[in-house]
Amino acid sequence: MATENRLAQESSPYLLQHAHNPVNWYPWGPEAFEKAREEDKPVFLSIGYATCHWCHVMAHESFEDEQIAGMMNEAFVNIKVDREERPDIDHTYMLVCQMLSGSGGWPLNVLLTPQKKPFYAATYIPKRERQGRPGMRELIPWISQLWQNEREKITKSTDEISRAFKKSNTFEAGERLDHSVLEKACQQFEEQFDEQYGGFGSAPKFPAPHNLMLLLRYAGSHEDSRALEMVEQTLIRMRLGGLFDHIGGGFHRYSTDREWLVPHFEKMLYDQAMLLMAYTEGWQCTGRPLFKQTAEEIVSYLMRKMHHPDGGFYSAEDADSEGEEGKFYVWSPADIRETLPPPEAELAIEIFNITEEGNYRDEASGRRTGKSIPHLRKPVKKLAGERDMTEDKLRSRLDSIRKKLLAARQQRVPPLLDDKILTDWNGLATAALAKAGRAFDNGDYVRQAERCYRFISDELTSDKNTLLHRFRKGEAGIGAHADDYAFLVWGLIELYEATFKSRYLSRAIQLNKTFIAQFWDPDHGGFFFTSRSGEELLGRKKEMYDGALPSSNAVAMMNLLRLGRLTGNTGWEEKADQINRLFSSDIRKAPTGFGFALQSVDFTASGSQEIIIAGQKDTAQTQDMLRPLHRRFLPRAVVLLNDPADEKIEKIVPFLSGFPVQGGQTTAYVCRNFSCEMPTTDPEKMLEMIEKRSGTAE
Repeated sequence: MATENRLAQESSPYLLQHAHNPVNWYPWGPEAFEKAREEDKPVFLSIGYATCHWCHVMAHESFEDEQIAGMMNEAFVNIKVDREERPDIDHTYMLVCQMLSGSGGWPLNVLLTPQKKPFYAATYIPKRERQGRPGMRELIPWISQLWQNEREKITKSTDEISRAFKKSNTFEAGERLDHSVLEKACQQFEEQFDEQYGGFGSAPKFPAPHNLMLLLRYAGSHEDSRALEMVEQTLIRMRLGGLFDHIGGGFHRYSTDREWLVPHFEKMLYDQAMLLMAYTEGWQCTGRPLFKQTAEEIVSYLMRKMHHPDGGFYSAEDADSEGEEGKFYVWSPADIRETLPPPEAELAIEIFNITEEGNYRDEASGRRTGKSIPHLRKPVKKLAGERDMTEDKLRSRLDSIRKKLLAARQQRVPPLLDDKILTDWNGLATAALAKAGRAFDNGDYVRQAERCYRFISDELTSDKNTLLHRFRKGEAGIGAHADDYAFLVWGLIELYEATFKSRYLSRAIQLNKTFIAQFWDPDHGGFFFTSRSGEELLGRKKEMYDGALPSSNAVAMMNLLRLGRLTGNTGWEEKADQINRLFSSDIRKAPTGFGFALQSVDFTASGSQEIIIAGQKDTAQTQDMLRPLHRRFLPRAVVLLNDPADEKIEKIVPFLSGFPVQGGQTTAYVCRNFSCEMPTTDPEKMLEMIEKRSGTAE
């Protein structure tokens, strides 16, 4: 085994995976760049993450190879970065890669000058040239020759890249976005919709829950049954396919095929959180039991596999185990028969489509492996009917089968668990659990959301209102980025509306103020991804385009609107409007890439509501008012509780003094832009007023 390099002192599981490479890796920091300056060498920057399959492939082929490592050590100063720890570095150089090559992904490999200026970028690089793609063996001497003999070409290239980077971060503010862009987005989604298998486009297919959530809002505000159909079909197909882990629960990262059958097997916390929200909202809109069941299965998976004992959630599970992608998750008929008694084994083989030839192919050869990814071809109700069983009986038998298969699977070598805890992704988990707990009237989910927030508050707050980004094994570090603030404020807003504990609303306000002070651009509007005190790379970026996650500016825009309505602070709504205008030209050009931002457009363009319940929280009367509100899909409403026993709420929301309990009974006020209907003490009357104003169905 190679001796340890400097990564052995790091906290990140990804960096620790490379601590025994023969490559002389450095973590990102002054030491590495000082060495590059002193020795006049370029920097080879390699960015990845612990559960990245192609990162593992490149590491095995090149970074564990003594000859390639020797060439790298001779030619470069080598730096490893965990993109989940330092998304600021990743975002900056990923944009460079996209500008240079037209595409991006991980691993991300960038050549830099000692001044951190990029001049070459690529994703996966094979060991040797393959299919026209240069390999490390060819690339290293070419870069060395360029560095030694043609430095002026590199200087010219870095200058051009720096100018292009700055230009890409200049936004042409336009007119405020309105209904027309929502209609355009929905039309484009309809054109991309896969009628047979759900989802959008062909392969690979990503869940993109924020786009499904946008379509649910559009379906409600525009009475568009087609938008609702697209979401239903997609949620059903994802749940039936191999994208969902039918044995252990939770969703894999994405589908490599059109059918949602063969996933890329890694499991990410952020996917579970966003899909939990999408299935919860899908249930609110349709009442489909499958959507509620799926939400419950996601939570069950999170609590079983991703949960820190003190309340936070770990980041991810790898796709690979024992050096093979998916090995942990696939089954042969023999595997099933070894695990289950004969009648159960044959039912499992039939229901989960486990075949002798298998449906999973070897990555290198493309040949079938004799292993299958469990999946359903039809909903359980139909499968039960075909077998002359009641749905409940088949469900009961499948539950028993799953438990036995899960117990057997747990004897296998598991994929790596990336056990770092990130503030931004835990903010999403807090929001999702609070939203699901509220909708399903499940106090356990709400309590888990509270515990998740408490973990961040206890472990990832450096002083009263300043967040840190990463926690692992008792140590917190790395200054927070825009996602950390935006996602955690979102979680706190959802927690407030799930519990009506005023401290959560107060905390959301405090953190939002810090976020504005540290990240807001006072000249042009919008939030930078890095704080005023953050490390300068090529410049401070603003994120608006949605990737696997909604962008920080999109989430912040919705937070500003909701907090503005909850508190009466119109200045925050004005900032949301600035974000809307700043990015409007870009969004109009390609609206389907901005699904979360368009949720804010729907919030304002379709008319939002303020619903104020005045009454003591724990009385039956007040709960009778709140329960039907929680069940309903009301994405353009904010809900406040004016509890006479809560002394703090009127200090946080001064206008609540004008919305008192009337006649000693819990009272509901339904308002739009603070123009209110007559108050009512009748829950049915309250719902009528909400329906009349919103056009939203249960």
